[in-house]
Amino acid sequence: MKKLLTLTLALAMTLSLAACGNGNTSTPAPTASKPASSDSPTTSTPANTAAVTINVGYENAVTEPAAQACEKWKELVAEKSNGTINLELFPNSTLGKKNDLIDQMLMGENVITVADGAFLAEYGVKDFGFFYAPYAFDSWDELWKVLDSSWYSDLCDQLAAAGGIRVLSSNWIYGARDILSIKPIHTPADLAGLKLRVSSNDLSITSFTDLGATSVGMDMGDVYQAMSGGTIDAVENPISSLYNRSFHEVAKYLCKNEHILATSMWICGESFFSTLTPDQQQILMECADEAGLMNNDLYDDITAAAEQGMKDAGVEIYELTDADKQAWADAAQKFFDEATDTLGWSEGLYDTVKTIAK
Repeated sequence: MKKLLTLTLALAMTLSLAACGNGNTSTPAPTASKPASSDSPTTSTPANTAAVTINVGYENAVTEPAAQACEKWKELVAEKSNGTINLELFPNSTLGKKNDLIDQMLMGENVITVADGAFLAEYGVKDFGFFYAPYAFDSWDELWKVLDSSWYSDLCDQLAAAGGIRVLSSNWIYGARDILSIKPIHTPADLAGLKLRVSSNDLSITSFTDLGATSVGMDMGDVYQAMSGGTIDAVENPISSLYNRSFHEVAKYLCKNEHILATSMWICGESFFSTLTPDQQQILMECADEAGLMNNDLYDDITAAAEQGMKDAGVEIYELTDADKQAWADAAQKFFDEATDTLGWSEGLYDTVKTIAK
């Protein structure tokens, strides 16, 4: 739930905007399991354009794929803008927490940060939550098709108008989210009575409750102690994130159910975005997409290494059978059937998105 002040600021600035920025935020639709490489953006900014510095804040450590790709983004932007855009990078949350950074955005500050669909759904466009719903997409290819659609471009424009937030890029893979637990999990039936840590938002809590778990909203920084002390029984996240936080030391069962295919969405304030020239706007977004391709290549390698590390540490990894996958997808339907009423989604959203995806 966002503060009344935040929404008021967003509305006030939205009404003051003369025009929206470029609404096309997605990468060209690929045919592989991740976006294919693309040529560098051809747009360039005249050398006499006024220079601007933008602060980019994110939680990732410098060794993680997203942080390394941010370095590439900084490089590309400096080159293509003829030095008129400088990205100052702040990994490890050194610029501040996400909520604080978004408050700064909505006040017109030159700030970029990273979010996800569940988070953005709380800023005036509930349909963004679809991207954080369980089994919303059967494959990465389906997700890329939707992110490359005019429907998604329109959704981003709605967010800029209603919430004062501009989505710059959405093609950065965060990962397929799995469940690490203290007991074996194969099907949704195994979630009964299980205290599962989820992100602290209504969508995550509701979706896993519908799947059968006892959902516990909790900061990731508290999970290790909570699991080792028996406060929770399981945690869900991409394998690389689970491994990097050493959760495999206190939980020895991983279910690779890939309940969410998660991408990271890079955002800035629409009021600040509108102060950039059209060329600068396009360069910022195109270069973000190109850096996202680097992130995705690194993701494959780090995920494989994390999975092997878990195996070496004695974690039992369960791969779903076709019957298991169907059981998880069927269980998720309860959430989709209720989301229009419980989460304020548009009528027919599920059918709209699935039609685009197929």
